[in-house]
Amino acid sequence: MISLLLAAALAGAPAQRIEAETLRPGTVVRDGRASGGQALALSRSALRVGVSGLRIRILVRAPRCDGVLKLNGRRERVAAARWRSVVVSNQRGAVTLRRGRCPLRVDRLDVLWAPPPTATWQWQLSGPLDLSMSAAVYDLDLFDTPASTISDLHARGARAVCYFSAGTRERERPDPFPMSAAGKTLEDWPDERWLDVRALRTLGPVLKRRLDLCARKGFDGVEADNVDAYANDSGFPLRAAHQLRFNRFLARAAHARGLAIALKNDVDQADELADDFDWALVEECFEYDECERLRPFTAAGKAVWAVEYTLAPGAFCPAARAAGFMAMVKPLELDAAREPCW
Repeated sequence: MISLLLAAALAGAPAQRIEAETLRPGTVVRDGRASGGQALALSRSALRVGVSGLRIRILVRAPRCDGVLKLNGRRERVAAARWRSVVVSNQRGAVTLRRGRCPLRVDRLDVLWAPPPTATWQWQLSGPLDLSMSAAVYDLDLFDTPASTISDLHARGARAVCYFSAGTRERERPDPFPMSAAGKTLEDWPDERWLDVRALRTLGPVLKRRLDLCARKGFDGVEADNVDAYANDSGFPLRAAHQLRFNRFLARAAHARGLAIALKNDVDQADELADDFDWALVEECFEYDECERLRPFTAAGKAVWAVEYTLAPGAFCPAARAAGFMAMVKPLELDAAREPCW
């Protein structure tokens, strides 16, 4: 059994990818489909990977027949001749990789970023973009933000998160969701309609294209908005189980592209989704006394970003700091202005 302590090897390192052939747990084979032209042939012996405090994406394929990747007590099916992206997270110590009967090839291990609990952040979705804020992470519009802005932020040592609405159809967005899946308009937002989150076959391709664009532009994470349709008057008979399925689909699809993802506002399902999402973003939880429901995130050592629109900082900042939230006051139009609690 071979052990690789990634947590120690990557502490403070800028690289986010480990090419699998450098691990040398067994045979290194030529593979034109692998990122470096070579891949690890996962042998009958196990590969043990230290993942304490890290989320790792494993890119694996079965070259000749349908295979199985065994991860501790988990089994992930790998279709023949296709790469499969598997995310390992929320593990303590190490995870053990084994193959089933079919041979497997591992291309690389990607160490996935997530905002630490004390990361400062800025959220701007309207107005002239201001990159002068003191912030470790910028949350910006997916469509309006060019890749050059993301490169600029990375050069400054900052991270970037892409915003898009995953659960509503916005009238003038590129690559819109089909009207056949659109229901009632949102209160106070007449140009948006709730989507039928049960219709993943219809919505899934659009969501994947948006996540592809997010990754292609160089964003590090995703803020997928309006993921609580079941709790609103959507026009569809949605239940909590439908929303859980939809939200977990989003999380898996984001992780498969190397993106971290926030759970936005769905506080009633925070306990069930805290393992699937990398941090939480909540609006007006102090105003409506809902912040306690996000304890599963802080208990897991994950960031919670909180925004208030009408409360003064003095009315909630002490409680936000005590709860471990990175909170601020923003104008409702979400321009560059902010009053942070930190």
